[in-house]
Amino acid sequence: MKGRETGSNQVLKAANYIEKEFKKYGLMPKGTEGYRQEFIARIRKVVVKDSVRVAENVIGFIDNNAPKTIVIGAHYDHIGHGKMSSRDTLNIGKVHNGADDNASGVAGMLELARIYATNDIQEDFNLLFIAFGAEELGLLGSKYFTEKPTIPLNTIHWMLNFDMIGRYQEENGLAIIGHGTSSKFPGITEGIVSDIKFHTSKDGNGGSDQTSFYRKDIPVLFFHTGGHPDYHGSGDDEEKINYKALHSILKIAKEVLDNSMKVEEMDFVWTN
Repeated sequence: MKGRETGSNQVLKAANYIEKEFKKYGLMPKGTEGYRQEFIARIRKVVVKDSVRVAENVIGFIDNNAPKTIVIGAHYDHIGHGKMSSRDTLNIGKVHNGADDNASGVAGMLELARIYATNDIQEDFNLLFIAFGAEELGLLGSKYFTEKPTIPLNTIHWMLNFDMIGRYQEENGLAIIGHGTSSKFPGITEGIVSDIKFHTSKDGNGGSDQTSFYRKDIPVLFFHTGGHPDYHGSGDDEEKINYKALHSILKIAKEVLDNSMKVEEMDFVWTN
């Protein structure tokens, strides 16, 4: 999709694909117009001709008739041909596919939507799946949602964010960030056994969409497999994704989600 730059025809095609998957799994539309929540994205990082662009969040809902909802999110935009924020200065103008950043996270979000929509179990919490637009322009989609939410923010149990979960490296492991944003998280993650390494860190801030929820006093976890030389470059391509580890990461995420549904109330803790 030519790097899925905000405002492009290709990022619209990606949004259409996500909506199609939500429909296939029977998720309810929870945007402002069907599954879509449209907003205006303003580009401030660099001077470009079309600095004001239309962007969209794509939002689907599993309604379990519960008072509280868990949000599962991932951004689906990337940086196109790298003209605004490439770190690969020798290849600006080439497609920056963003397979890890963040097609990997969207794939993980969609897989969890499929699992929970087809498991024939009425969970004790509703589940809201959000594909955020314009994250690369400054977390704009998640900021917009938290300012104009389509469900009351005070009904959100906690938020799980996937961003760059496709390039697992044994030496670094999986980072689960935001572990300190609720006193309940240590008990939720305790005892999880996996064939991959993972570690936790406390802070809820960071360069991805969970930050917007953290700033609204909502507990967050952010799954991330770390940086690499292809980050925001023309080499972030599909064949470099570690699918076996990605599967293991989603098993961890599901166990975290299932454990969190045994907790009636999630307190919030500022970590900075």
